[in-house]
Amino acid sequence: MHVEERASGWVKETQKGYIRIAVLILLDKKPNYGYEIMKELEERTNGFWKPTAGGIYPILQNLERSEYIRGEWDCDAKRKKKIYSITSDGKKILEYTLVKENRLFNTIMDLLKEYMKNVLDIPVSSIQFPKPPFALFLEENTCKPKDTKNVLESKRLRIESIIKSMQEKLVQIDLQLAKIEKKKIRK
Repeated sequence: MHVEERASGWVKETQKGYIRIAVLILLDKKPNYGYEIMKELEERTNGFWKPTAGGIYPILQNLERSEYIRGEWDCDAKRKKKIYSITSDGKKILEYTLVKENRLFNTIMDLLKEYMKNVLDIPVSSIQFPKPPFALFLEENTCKPKDTKNVLESKRLRIESIIKSMQEKLVQIDLQLAKIEKKKIRK
């Protein structure tokens, strides 16, 4: 198997794991239908995740088989729909997973900050770092669809600021490297 295929498979598996966690978070807030869960995942990630029925329903079935969620048919609706809710085991695994995920995120952020400070010599206090991965799902959804443009523009400005700071640092590093090369040539 090629490296790209293997890496792509790993990323896909990781994403499934993240979607499982996001589904549990959403169901911990309120019971919901598969289609509504798909819409909320897409909305909360500003379209980054666009789960399909073929992607979300196997995850829901797996969570149901594992007894982390429970599905009940709602026959009162015009169409027969299954409404999912989180179980007590689902709440336990969600809590444990979020603690572990938060530790991992904080460790990675600490390593990144240390690298930026010690290697790139960038003051980390000037950079706004991202929130933990599931913050979008743990917060109440205050972002209305009309606000999405403003949210994305704000993120874009932050990223542009980080890029500008790093480009300035690259110029400084290039100057230092040029000085070192000049000294080498003179010797």
